Amino acid sequence: MEATVTTANNEGTTWGGGNEPMRASYGKMMMWFFIMSDALTFSGFLAAYGFSRFKFIETWPLADEVFTHFPFMHGVSAPMYYVAFMTFILIFSSVTMVLAVDAGHQMKKNKVTLYMFLTIIGGLIFVGSQAWEWKNFIKGEYGAVETKGGSILQFVKDGKQIALADFAVKLPEERAQLTRSRGTWFQEEANLPSYSVAEIQAGFKAHPDVLIRTELIHDKNKVILSRAESEARLKDAVYVVEGANLVRNEYGNKLFADFFFFITGFHGFHVFSGVIINIVIFFNVLLGTYEKRKSYEMVEKVGLYWHFVDLVWVFVFTVFYLV
Repeated sequence: MEATVTTANNEGTTWGGGNEPMRASYGKMMMWFFIMSDALTFSGFLAAYGFSRFKFIETWPLADEVFTHFPFMHGVSAPMYYVAFMTFILIFSSVTMVLAVDAGHQMKKNKVTLYMFLTIIGGLIFVGSQAWEWKNFIKGEYGAVETKGGSILQFVKDGKQIALADFAVKLPEERAQLTRSRGTWFQEEANLPSYSVAEIQAGFKAHPDVLIRTELIHDKNKVILSRAESEARLKDAVYVVEGANLVRNEYGNKLFADFFFFITGFHGFHVFSGVIINIVIFFNVLLGTYEKRKSYEMVEKVGLYWHFVDLVWVFVFTVFYLV
């Protein structure tokens, strides 16, 4: 049986790798331990998302209706196009990282520098794109109203969703935002929406061709109410919802927004951290640090982390945007 203990004076093997189990250095082993623990964390988050979605499957927002924006194409519906672009960029950055690691094995400093630079650029584009997606998600596009029971009501015309500005009217009313100085005790509220509930109700009454669409999904489409049913449901409206936050979500179930901010934000933090680490390694390469050590193992270790981040995004992308 092979010895499992080695000392400084003993060249025996531990797991066949001497003082490097499975022929992996201490640094790479620690990176693998971190990746395994982080993988369990992301698995827990995605499992929680899956259970919540299954529980509220009838009111879960449709990704094709939420992520429809593309830069410099205002008003053009491009569902999932930009998310697909983000995914391509991140996967391509994983390819450049592989090339950087391979160049490091061959001790080719210039190629390592080039591919590390491309990896950093890809990571920055992805983080910037994710921030842009967050901005649009928070701002919203159409707006909706929330009823006393917490249901979200959207508005449609000729079967297509329309914005509140397309039918709401301005009434001669004064609205004041509840702040700590004006509120009871220490209460405060978010910024006032563009329209009040009364203005939405008045505009709806003046446009008989506008109907209400509920958050309930039937045959992969949200249920559209008749005019009489729409008028009855609108009487229960208490809040005007524009965009999404941790309290309300114009697209449907608020848990969707909670999970979106938490999981994509957590992943975005990982990508941002990876970019910072890559920048540090990049400057070390430029300074010839690893050339002097005769080893580019640091590039390989940060490469493991970067590939893990890319792999996690594949699962996040699949769960949030495709399924």
